[in-house]
Formats: sequence, structure tokens, C-alpha cells
Amino acid sequence: MAVPKLPDRPAQDTAGLRVVSSKENAPASKKKKGPLLPGKLGRVDIPFLTLVLMLLLFGLVMLFSASYPTGHMRFGDSYAFIMPQLRYAALGLVILVGATLVDYHLLRKFAWPLMFLTYVLLVVVLFMEPKNGAKRWIWLNAAHTQSIQPSELVKFAVILLFAALIAANQKRIKSFTYGFLPFVVILGSVAGLLLLEPHLSCTILIMGIGVTMMFAGGTSLRWFGFAAILGAGALYLLLTKMPDLVPYAMSRITTWLDPFNAPDEKAHQTIQSLIAVGSGGLTGNGIGGSVQKFLYLPEMYNDYIFAIICEELGFVGAICMIVLFLLLLLRGLHIALRAKDKFGAMICVGVSVQIALQTFLHIAVNTNAIPSTGISLPFFSSGGTSLVMLMGQVGVMLSVSRQGYASVAEARQKAAEEAQQEAAGQPKAEEELPVAEEA
Repeated sequence: MAVPKLPDRPAQDTAGLRVVSSKENAPASKKKKGPLLPGKLGRVDIPFLTLVLMLLLFGLVMLFSASYPTGHMRFGDSYAFIMPQLRYAALGLVILVGATLVDYHLLRKFAWPLMFLTYVLLVVVLFMEPKNGAKRWIWLNAAHTQSIQPSELVKFAVILLFAALIAANQKRIKSFTYGFLPFVVILGSVAGLLLLEPHLSCTILIMGIGVTMMFAGGTSLRWFGFAAILGAGALYLLLTKMPDLVPYAMSRITTWLDPFNAPDEKAHQTIQSLIAVGSGGLTGNGIGGSVQKFLYLPEMYNDYIFAIICEELGFVGAICMIVLFLLLLLRGLHIALRAKDKFGAMICVGVSVQIALQTFLHIAVNTNAIPSTGISLPFFSSGGTSLVMLMGQVGVMLSVSRQGYASVAEARQKAAEEAQQEAAGQPKAEEELPVAEEA
């Protein structure tokens, strides 16, 4: 006679205490909080977040100090640059918090659409009215006081797409078809559109980000040698055979080699920047004590803000700023190493390299270590699109850190439970193996 199956009931021990089932006893961290939130929530990386907030506050203070003479003399308002930057900083913080809470894996499905949108914007900007000889801004009003800069969006678009491609093709990343060709096509097409603006500094930055992510992702070194040969040939043709495409490149190289003997209109920025850097001395003239910012140094609130930092805070202040950026880079790579998966790790590598490389290029231009080209300093230079995008990228990295730390904590907890079971003489919990079917 068949025995009727009774409904499952929780077991009880000899003391009459209810033993909770494994599902009921599951840790709260494994319960999903919602469709947009990560399923396993951990803490954010506090050191990384602290460094970001320190750089943001430092940058706002120095931007106000560097920009108030220009704002007063040109617009009759000393707060003309800092007030919009404060609004963008507030918006960036909101986006940072939102990105921290959103599961970064959702971004994977938007990698290609974002890249296509970036291509469209890079084409649209070519039909905009130029500023200082370059078409880098899509103007939002007739007065040209509000704009967006597609080159800021393309940085994250390339990072996101490269991370998605590397994660999806990890087992085939050594091959030419999956580990080299798609990346070169993307970098080549983006670089071509940026050079038409022209925007050499962003082109160099995008290429640096892409090559670093390919290397970290596992692309075979032989393809880098092949790419180096192609790149050298393309650069030679670009600078010698097609001067109309980059009309100012050769003249800037000549000015870089000997700025003090170059024509004044070509070397003015470099000379004034070097004067500002050198006049700061060891400890600087104090915040607000710069002389070069009184319209001697052009773009002191953007492309040459590091020179003002050196003049007002001296060598000591400049080193402190550089140390903050170095710590941010190291902490970003730390988050990448602890990421839950390859996709998150590559995003962290890309964003960290972007900030570090952009900082290096900005400092190199200000000190005449490389030819002059317009590039902003992250967290410091005036620019709403740049700051908002940067804060959003930082938020994505914090989202990666949350899930990464949750995975590490779960692994440690499991190891501790196994060690406790061994100490108590209990066998380790093993996964159920499938039972072989009878022949």
C-alpha cells in the first residue's frame, strides 16, 4: 500500500527549537533588492570614494581661484565659471550615487547603442560653428553659452564597448578576428572622426585607453607589433602628406622644441605657462596669489589650470595633487582586481587609465614636456560634460566594487564555515551529484 506523502515540515531538535530551512536561512545579501539593483550588495570602496571627493573639492577651489579674474573682466561676474561648475558637480554627485546603486551588468546591453550614438554625435559636431579653429562642441543655444562635447562621451563609450567585447570573447581574445580586428576598426574610425574636428589630444587619449585595455584583456603581443607598424606609417602620412587634415600639428612641434624663439602668437601659451610653473617656487604664492591668471595665461581655467596650481601652491602643492591622482589610479586597479567578473574589471581598468593618462597629458602640456594641445585636468578644469561624465564613470566603478566586495565576503564566509565544520569534526557540505541512470 502506497504511503501518502506528507507535506514538508521544518525539523525540530530535542529542545523543541525550530530548525530553519536553508532557503529561509539564506543571507539577506543574496536577496535581490529590485530589477536595477545588484543581487549581492557589498560596501563601496571607501578609500576610492574619499579620493574622488578630495579631488573634486580641491578642483572646485582651484577652479574658482584660477577663473574669477577672467569671469570678472569678461562677464562682469567673478562667479561666471565656478557657479555652473558647482551645479554640474551637484548633478555629477547625484549621478554617481545612482550609478553606484545600479547593477553595472545592465550597461552591457547598451554598449553598442551608446557607441552608435557617439558616432552620430561625432558626425553632427562637424557641422557646428567652430571655436578657436576647432569643431568640438554641439551648441545648444544661439549665444554659444551652453554646449555638449561628444569627445567626452566617446571615452566612456569606447571603455564600455571594449569591456563588453573582451568579456564576451575571452576564450578567443588571442585570435586576430576577435582579439584585434574589431578593436582596431573601432579605434581607427573614432580617431578619424576626432581628427576631423580636429582634436589631437582626445585622439591620443582614446588610443591610449584602447591599447591599454587590449593589453590587459589578453590580446596577443604580436598584434601590438603589427599595429605599431601601421600606426607609425599612418602618423607619418598624417603629419607630412596631409597637412590640411591637421594644419597646426607641425607648427606646434616646432614651437615645442624652442618656444622662446618661436613667434609670439604661437608660443604665448607655452611661455606664460612655464612662467607660472616656475614662479611658484617650493610652496607657491598662496591660493589667490597668482599673477598669470590675470589674462596673461590663456585658458587658465581649463587647459592650463595646472600651471596656476603650481604658481599658487608651488612644488609641494603640485606633488600633493599628483599623489592624489596616483592613489586614485592604484585604488582603481585594486577594484579591478577584486571585480566579480571580467566585464567589471575591464571597466575599472579603462576608467582608471583614462583619468591617469589624461592627467599625465595635461601636466606634460603645462610643463612643455610634449607639444601644446588642449586637454583638461580631471576634476579641476571647467567643463560640465567632462565633470558629469567623469562622476558617472566613478559611480560605475563603485558599483563594481560593491559586487566585488560582496563576492569576496561570501567566499570568506564560506571558507570560515568550512573551517568551523572541520574543527567540529563535521564533513564539509558538498553539492549534490547527479545520480547515474540505470541501464
